[in-house]
Amino acid sequence: MIETVGVTRYVTPLREGGSLPGIVEADDLGTYVCKFRGAGQGVRVLVAEVVVGELARRIGLRTPRLVALALDPEIARYEADEEVQDLLNASPGLNLGVDFLPGAFGFDGDLPTASGIAARVLWLDAFCANVDRSWRNPNLLFWHGDLWVIDHGASLYFHHAWPGGALLKDGAAERFAAQPWDPSDHVLGTHAHGLPAADDAIRALLGPDTFAEVLAEVPDAWLEPVPGAETPDAVRAAYVAFLTARLAARAWLPVEASA
Repeated sequence: MIETVGVTRYVTPLREGGSLPGIVEADDLGTYVCKFRGAGQGVRVLVAEVVVGELARRIGLRTPRLVALALDPEIARYEADEEVQDLLNASPGLNLGVDFLPGAFGFDGDLPTASGIAARVLWLDAFCANVDRSWRNPNLLFWHGDLWVIDHGASLYFHHAWPGGALLKDGAAERFAAQPWDPSDHVLGTHAHGLPAADDAIRALLGPDTFAEVLAEVPDAWLEPVPGAETPDAVRAAYVAFLTARLAARAWLPVEASA
């Protein structure tokens, strides 16, 4: 599992996103962007952050280190902002910490010289069905001259249907595997011509064992039981099955855009 550290101080909210993440300090002397389990999107967003972030790391993309942040709601007593207090009180236990990159700045259209990096970002977003990397919200940072991918909570949309019994329906993983992805609004869409080469290279790096390793990083506390997967390990297995089916298909890869 990703390392667990304790929150020692809530520093300030980040009001760019609707879920009101915040900057916190932890007992490992690190500073993190905290994404709260009590935010409106729920813990599946935290699962998506870990799964997609760890896949990004394995295919050669830079993404901030992730930790589980143990939060004591007593910290809320020292916050004057009622909205922040409510969020802290709603988020006891393990939350997600994303390593804070001091001095990083947002993507402005330039790319580092590393060959194929844009196509790899496109491939990752297509594979994981990420709908949140447009010019309006690139979720890309430059830090020390390198491009870093962040904020993957809008990926893996399929798991939001699991509480309603989607896992009990035959062919659920295969339907996700065949679901196409539209690159027309993607901030790096003009680099789609590199997708075939990226696809060939990345497929050699992934597989069921890799997906199982990635899911092992997710804390049990975020893997809530759903119909058809009543234990954390069963939920992990469902994610592995969906990702494995997606990798075995190619219908989701926007080959027309890359032509």
